[in-house]
Amino acid sequence: MSIVVESVSKRFGDFVALNDVSLNVRDGSLTALLGPSGGGKSTLLRVIAGLEQPDSGRVLIAGEDATAKPPQRRDVGFVFQHYAAFKHMTVAKNVAFGLSIRKRGKEEIEARVDELLKLVHLDGFAHRYPSQLSGGQRQRMALARALAVQPRVLLLDEPFGALDATVRKELRAWLRRLHDEVQVTTVFVTHDQEEAMEVAEQIVVLNHGDIEQVGTPRDLYEKPSNEFVMRFVGPVSELSGRWIRPHDVGILVEPTDGTSEAQIDRIVHLGFEVRVELSLGDGDSTWVQTTRTMVEELELAEGQIVWLRLEAEPVSV
Repeated sequence: MSIVVESVSKRFGDFVALNDVSLNVRDGSLTALLGPSGGGKSTLLRVIAGLEQPDSGRVLIAGEDATAKPPQRRDVGFVFQHYAAFKHMTVAKNVAFGLSIRKRGKEEIEARVDELLKLVHLDGFAHRYPSQLSGGQRQRMALARALAVQPRVLLLDEPFGALDATVRKELRAWLRRLHDEVQVTTVFVTHDQEEAMEVAEQIVVLNHGDIEQVGTPRDLYEKPSNEFVMRFVGPVSELSGRWIRPHDVGILVEPTDGTSEAQIDRIVHLGFEVRVELSLGDGDSTWVQTTRTMVEELELAEGQIVWLRLEAEPVSV
């Protein structure tokens, strides 16, 4: 179901969490709320869920004004960062909880739980307890529980923030596949740019309670609306007073027209990619993202004098 946020503002004392925010989330889409801590991401999610009431503005879900509705009447599934599992219940009973309090029949509950546990790849864990699961498995259980009542909207507040990098990456890919299967309108909060770029169809960049830009991952990366978005979404460097993407700069061992002289300060190997940190002739610093193959071909070394050439137009903001 679609979500429309119209001119929503929210303050906590003197702190402005949301400042006249408006947003459209289309039916069946996967949207990321991205931004730094304190930017307003979680507050906006909680307003959509009904866990916070806006000071002004309204929220429409599927065209209906839901602003005054309590959370339980919005058909919204909510998943927190820290799972909020019932420790004394098995995985199956955790997933069935929402259906049980809605007085669904036993056979219906069992069928729905079996279906969801297969969907989240936990069908062999129905009789285990949350303490017997890994962090990634507990988060998948939390998602299954949220989906059990067939919500119109699924809201995720930094769902993978408490997990290590490897598990987080695996679950990002899994969430994207899950969304393609269930097609429920999904909004998730993250401060991880890579996570938003990899998973979401639409990214909403928030900062200090304002929306800086809304667009596809490619739009935000290639056509940022301002310097904040440019610097927050994807790697950024500076060359000759212009903001650039560090992979758009070539390193040469001989000068040519339009090149800038620099000295290599440090070479950092990050798997296949290599980060080359440099000092420019005017005293400024910059860095270039290149490949291990290129570093080996050019025989680059710390302390070496090289020349930098912009290989693409700088991003305009």
